Amino acid sequence: MSVVDNLTRHASRLAGDVQSSLKRARMEGERRLLQRQHRSALEELGARTYELIHSGRIDLPEVAPEVAAVDRKLFELDAKEREIAAADTEQDAPSAPPDPVDAAFPMMGNHAPTQPDTSPAQHAGPGWDAADRFFRKNT
Repeated sequence: MSVVDNLTRHASRLAGDVQSSLKRARMEGERRLLQRQHRSALEELGARTYELIHSGRIDLPEVAPEVAAVDRKLFELDAKEREIAAADTEQDAPSAPPDPVDAAFPMMGNHAPTQPDTSPAQHAGPGWDAADRFFRKNT
């Protein structure tokens, strides 16, 4: 068998595999779409049933525990929304006005001014010592 025949056979098999994969992916996508539509329809049914039960137009004692669970979750959701609104209000509330002195002189902070050290320095400091060593080494 020649190399060209072998390559043709592999390319043909690969093309078939790709088409099969695309077909399966399309079918999976359609299945997921149908599942979403089903969940949406169930959600609409549940919402409508909940409305009818609370309006008193239908009485279904069989679903009373589920209705009570929905009521509890709605109550908890409402409480959480109020808690969030209260937290937002607390954050938006102005704190104590800033001290104008602190704004004008931020380097002072809340500390009392200190006297500068007027004693003469004993030596130039670590930076100068390191520079002096560096330049002496290279000469």
